[in-house]
Amino acid sequence: MAESARRTVTGVLPDVLPLFPLPGVLLLPRGRLPLNIFEPRYLAMTEDALKSERMIGMVQPEDPEASLAVNPDGPQAGVYPVGCAGRMTQFSETDDGRFLITLGGVSRFRIEGELPLTPAGYRRARVAWDAYAVDRLEPVAAGIDREALLAGLKAYFERRSLSANWDAVTSASDDALVTALAMACPFEPGEKQALLESPDLARRADLLLALFRFGAAQVGGGEIIVQ
Repeated sequence: MAESARRTVTGVLPDVLPLFPLPGVLLLPRGRLPLNIFEPRYLAMTEDALKSERMIGMVQPEDPEASLAVNPDGPQAGVYPVGCAGRMTQFSETDDGRFLITLGGVSRFRIEGELPLTPAGYRRARVAWDAYAVDRLEPVAAGIDREALLAGLKAYFERRSLSANWDAVTSASDDALVTALAMACPFEPGEKQALLESPDLARRADLLLALFRFGAAQVGGGEIIVQ
């Protein structure tokens, strides 16, 4: 490996990660995030990741309205300092040259400093993992108020004309339920970031319930998938 790294039960945690900034897109530990890769810089990033630990750092722009175009001669658009690393668990290439990948969430990280752009034009950063050791442990019962969470979820879905596979929702473990809903529900980018930075599952569930209760008014329909 070109960069120093540490090995854990979840695999290698590199000290340098490629960064993929996407507003409103959330990856959490043990979550699954499908991505459609088509920009040349991110095609190159994916190819490089496949040659090493297969890990990509998902981060959100601090200003979701700011351009994410690369600035080769100066600072890049600001991103939140906390992201989540995902390891590629699925990969395929389409006839028109796109990559279809799935990231499995491994652990949150904190950005310690960005490195110069790669020759291909994608961003990288030195990252620290120590504050998020809990992400790499087996989930334990969190004591969440599941009844209140499901009631809030149903009210939120009704207000926004959303649908769900309720059999999957009711049969999911607490960890899988909170993770899938936090990732899939159409919250604002800042709300997604707050969910990411919640210290543990119980407090993430509390925040999720608050977002359900005080969410925006109905604005269209869709489907939420719990896997």
